Order: sequence, then C-alpha cells, then structure tokens
Amino acid sequence: MIEASHDRPMTELAGLFVPLITPFTATDDIAETALERLAHRVLDDGATGLVALGTTAETATLTDHERAAVLRVCASVCRERAALLIVGAGTNDTARSAADLAALRSHSEVHAALTLVPYYSRPGEAGVLAHFQALAGSSPVPLIIYNILYRTGQVVSWSSLRQLACLPRIAGVKHAAGAVDQDTVLMLAGRPEGFSVLAGDDVYASALLALGADGGILASAHVRTAEFARLTDLWREGRANEARELGHRLARLSTALFAEPNPVVIKAVLHRLGEIPSPAVRLPLLPAGGQAVNAAFRAMAEVTTATAA
Repeated sequence: MIEASHDRPMTELAGLFVPLITPFTATDDIAETALERLAHRVLDDGATGLVALGTTAETATLTDHERAAVLRVCASVCRERAALLIVGAGTNDTARSAADLAALRSHSEVHAALTLVPYYSRPGEAGVLAHFQALAGSSPVPLIIYNILYRTGQVVSWSSLRQLACLPRIAGVKHAAGAVDQDTVLMLAGRPEGFSVLAGDDVYASALLALGADGGILASAHVRTAEFARLTDLWREGRANEARELGHRLARLSTALFAEPNPVVIKAVLHRLGEIPSPAVRLPLLPAGGQAVNAAFRAMAEVTTATAA
C-alpha cells in the first residue's frame, strides 16, 4: 500500500475518473457555477472521482488565477462528496514540475497528481526515469505517470515503468499508448502490488479493463457517465459478456467524441445538453463542426437505446 501525503493512507486508485473540461462563458470567463454542477453530476452518475487541470481542461490556456479557481471548485466538490481528486501538475522541466507539485501541499483534498512524461525535449528513457525519481523524492502527493506517446513523443517501455512502479511515491499510470501493445500486456501481467493502471485512451478502455486495468481517466465519460462507470464495474466483477457488449458501444461513442481535437466535441455536446453556458474553447483549438456534434449525439443515442433494452 502506498503511503499518501497529508498524513493519511493512500486508497488504491480504482474506478472511473472524469478529467473535467473548463466551461467558459460567452465572454470567455470561467463558468464556475457550471463547473461545480458538472462535477456534482458526474459523481451522481457513478464516477469515483475527478481530475482537475488535465489536458481536457485546456489547462495550457488558463491563467494562474483561473487554474486556482478550477482547483478550488473541484476541491470543494470532492471534499463535500468524499470523492477522490487527482490534479494535473508538471511540465517537461523537472524543477518547475517539482514546484507545481509542492504547491499542492496546501490542498488536503488532492489525492494524487497526474504528471505527464516529459514532452517535446524527449529526454530518453533514462531521462524520464531521472525526472520521476526526482519528483517522487519531493512530491507531497503520490504521482500518476501520464504515459501518452502521441502527445509527448517519448517512448516509455514497461521495463522503465516497472522501475518507477517500485518507487513508494508512484501510485500508478494513466496509460494511453494508442494500442494494446506488448508493453501494455506485460505491464498488466506483471505490475507490482499497489501500482494502479488506469486506461487513458478512451477507445481502448474496455480492452484494458478486460486485461485487468483498475479503471480509467476517460474524457468521454462527461457524457453517458453512468454507462462508463458500469463498464468499469462489469469488468471488475468478471461479467465479460455484458462488459464486452457495452464496451463496443462506448468505444463508438468515444470515437465520435474524439473526431476533432479534445475537448471541442465534448464541450459542444455538453452545451447542447444545457450543462455548460457555451461551447467555447480557446485558441489554438477551434469550435467543433456541426457534423461531428451530430455524429456524437447519434452514438449517444445508440448507447441509451441499447442500455434501455
């Protein structure tokens, strides 16, 4: 069992976590009330916890003040609901990442930090190991390694991840390899006790859960949250036939929601559903096209119809 920060034990990371979007008003301010409502709603619908300030939150476009506001709202909801809160923290600069993590010390609600593999500079696997070893040695909260090659350009093999998995402050990995490859299979077959694997590539979530992943951090779960939570439960309960059928439908929904860069389609869908005040995204993202949004609603209807049947 991993020992957590704030003098409390770390609960195993398992279940469905929703990486929340940042809703904007028509005047480009953060819609804090809508964010709070959305956070409560996904928890009502079965999510285990929230992820604040992830990629889906358009964190790179937020000011420091806005990031603090998002964290404040999410922390308040998780405190009220006794839900787990994961916070995105870290860059491709180890020193800056350590400072970002240190700032989380003042937020007792933060259960773990989602920390991206160093991107752009591509330091090699030895550099990745050194980066996370340094952060794990000083972080006030346990770390979840965000392994996503198509965003970072940096391969991290299971051989390297296995070394990191043995560190006491590494809680797990958000795994978004873009495939179920050899390293994925070996990781799920040979990970050490207490190291959680969370699916992070929505289309492959059901496949990873079938192989034994503990849950997922899934942006698609902003919509049809209850069905994504049920998918996680079905695989954990060994109900393979039901899980497989639901997983196929949700994979088609995820494909539709990611037809354009994340989170533009998700925000357009949430706006059409009346959950956020505008579908606005910040440059360099552009609003979703009508065809993509209509396709997402068709995929949502398929999930709803099949579930009702």
